[in-house]
Amino acid sequence: MKNPKLDPKRLEEAASKLRAIAHPMRIAIIELLEEKEQMNVTEIYEALGIEQASASHHLNILKSKGVLDSRRSGKNTYYFLKHEALSQMIECLNRCY
Repeated sequence: MKNPKLDPKRLEEAASKLRAIAHPMRIAIIELLEEKEQMNVTEIYEALGIEQASASHHLNILKSKGVLDSRRSGKNTYYFLKHEALSQMIECLNRCY
C-alpha cells in the first residue's frame, strides 16, 4: 500500500487546533461550557477565578480555532461549544491508536 501524501497546510491546521485545546485554562473553559451549555465572559472568569482579560484571551483563541462559537444578546456575548468540531477532533485522535 502506498503512503498517502501529507498536506502541510492540513497538518498545520490540525496542530493549531490541538494547541488551542491543549492549555489547562482552555480545557477548564471547555469543561465549563460542556456543563452549562453557554456562558458570557463574566460568568466564565468568575467561575474560574481568573482576570477578565485572561478569560477573553482564551475564549478568542478557542473561537478562532473553531472550538467555540458565540452569539450576542444585548450587551453580552455568550459562548458555546461547537460540539461537532470537538467530536471530529476526538474521533480523529481515537483513530490514531
